[in-house]
Parts: sequence; C-alpha cells; structure tokens
Amino acid sequence: MDSTYTIVVPDGELVSRICGANDSNLKLIEEHLGIPVFIRGNELSIEKDDTVLRQQFKFIIDRIADELSDGCDASADMVASILQTETHTSFEESSITVPGGIRKVYPKSHRQADYVRALRKYDMVFCSGPAGSGKTFLAVAEALRLVMSHKKSTLILTRPVVEAGESLGYLPGDLEQKINPYLRPLYDSISFILPREVMKRLTESGVIETAPLAYMRGRTLNDSVIILDEAQNTTCEQMKMFLTRMGENSKVFITGDATQIDLPKRTRSGLVHAMQILSGIPDIARIQMTCEDVVRNPLVKKIVQAYENDEKNE
Repeated sequence: MDSTYTIVVPDGELVSRICGANDSNLKLIEEHLGIPVFIRGNELSIEKDDTVLRQQFKFIIDRIADELSDGCDASADMVASILQTETHTSFEESSITVPGGIRKVYPKSHRQADYVRALRKYDMVFCSGPAGSGKTFLAVAEALRLVMSHKKSTLILTRPVVEAGESLGYLPGDLEQKINPYLRPLYDSISFILPREVMKRLTESGVIETAPLAYMRGRTLNDSVIILDEAQNTTCEQMKMFLTRMGENSKVFITGDATQIDLPKRTRSGLVHAMQILSGIPDIARIQMTCEDVVRNPLVKKIVQAYENDEKNE
C-alpha cells in the first residue's frame, strides 16, 4: 500500500501562505505531527500509512486554508492555536458544519472547544465571557446546524432592549425596524455562515425568528433553539421568565458578558444570578470564557486583559 498521503491545495500561492515565511508554519506542523511534510507545487504530502495521522494532517491544512480564506494572516500564533485545538478535541467535535453553509466553523481555543461540546450535549447552556470570545458566534453556528439539519424546527433570537433607555414604542418604524439594531450582531453571525438569500428565506418563512425579550412572556417554545444574547442586561425576573419559556424538544443557549452590565445601579443581573443559583443542576452547563479566548483582532485581547488587570488592582 502506498504510504504517501497528499493534499492538493487550489494554488501555489495558498501553499506558500500556509507554509509561512521561511516555512515557519510548516515547521510547527511537522513538530506537531512528528513527521516531515513535503511540498511539490500545489501539493502537501506526508509519508505515513496511519489513518489518525492523516486525519490530523488534513484537519490542520484545511483549517489553516479556511482561516486564510476568511482574511486572517498566516501567523505562527494562528497556526499554534489551530494545533492546540486539534490536540484538545476529536475531529468530529472540532468543527461545526452547517448544511448549506458557506464555511465550517471551528473553535479557536480549548474553552471554545469545551463550549461546542457543551452546546451539543446539554439542552441549556450558559456562557459568560468578554467581547470577541466566540460565545454568541458559536451558539449561532450550532443553532443553525440543528435547524438546517432539521433536528429543530425554529431558531429564535432574542435580546433585552435596555441600551436605548426608552421603550420600543417610542422608537421609529415597525417592530422589526425597532429591534433590528439590537439583533444586528446575531444577523451578522448568521450571514457569515449562510448565504444571504438563504438567511432571507429562513427569516421570511419564520424558521429564524427575532423578538425582544419582553415579547417572550406567555409563550411556550417547543422544538426550537432559543438564543438569549446580552443576557447580562436581563433582570432576575426577566431571566426567570425567559428560562421558563423552554418547551418540549428545545435547547436554550444564554450568552453574555458580566463585566458589561447596562442595568440601573443596584439592579442585579439575571445572568449573574442564574449562573449562581442554577450551578447545582447537573443538566445545565456553565462555561466561563476569558481574555485568552478572544479571537478578534489581537489588539482586542490586549484591551480586555488591560481592563481585567485594572479591575483586579482596584
């Protein structure tokens, strides 16, 4: 049996970017795999008759190529992050594939990988963490996977509306126009994963539904994935109301950042309260992200770290 396993990359320029300056990325990959990687034209290959090793090699190269196609730089930090993620989880658990989607979605840190596993295992998942840590994006990706694979019939997106400092009735336009600015980040996550025409069709048909948190009262949400974003801005009463909307065959993902609470002073955050009092229920998962999980511009991670350090010193 031929021991050579080859991956054909679309073009030589992409191969060069994958390998990095002076093959610096390639050396990291070789060190991780424990065997040399050979380059010939637009082909990358290893000489090893080992199914697991071949899967590792394909995962790593495909992942780097996907990151590059999304506009990321082929830095050593990016490659190292991919190698760490690949080591931490099995291949099936390392990515989210949405049927009809534009791209695969990958966890980019150990905690993000744990988060994806929790989203799949538990029917209710709380995730708190700083901006850019992937908490909302990964929840949206997993929710879309469930809906697009027909495991759930509806995706419901909701947020508390507190930033405006006024009720929705005073804002211009119909309900959709009123709440659109608050739900824009969720729409952005969906459009990054699904073609815009598919997103529009799902929204118009009601498969994807958006509503302010206040409109959840009195409903029972069956066979759905429900995402509550910016949950730190719920009151304790609102959070209890939301959590008890959960119906048969539904999953609920709650995301927020406990360091960015916009509620009036002396008003307790429903996210912080719920994560405390529900901690003893084994069927509910709680994930806490940190600045180490921030995957936006590297400068964002430094900013988050600076604020965390300042809070510790106060």
